[in-house]
Amino acid sequence: MRRLSRSRPRRRDEDERVLPLVNIVFLLLIFFMVAGRLAATDPFTVEPARSAAEGEAPPEPPLILLAADGRLALDGTEMDETALIEAVAARIVAGGQTAAQLKADGGAEAAALVSLLSKLKAAGVETALLLTARAGG
Repeated sequence: MRRLSRSRPRRRDEDERVLPLVNIVFLLLIFFMVAGRLAATDPFTVEPARSAAEGEAPPEPPLILLAADGRLALDGTEMDETALIEAVAARIVAGGQTAAQLKADGGAEAAALVSLLSKLKAAGVETALLLTARAGG
């Protein structure tokens, strides 16, 4: 003889309970991707002027790093001061670029920075752009 048992209501699977939440999260993500803006837009459209000049844009000024302990690097390559000054001077002769970007550690000695700037000036650098961070940020 067969026993008939009452059938219990099936418990919902874990995935079935979480699925509506996942759907809502994805809908919100899509909404903010479409509605949000990442960068400020210009207040009006500007069409840049066309250039008749041909050729490449001028090269970026070299980036010189000065660490707190006095180490130096030129465009990501660590080198001693003499080699750095020679490399910057060679770039000035080759490309006519007379500017340099300087990123000095906040803990670097001021005397080391002044010494480096005077040597760069002697090598032909006319403009040294000192890169800094915003206060409080």
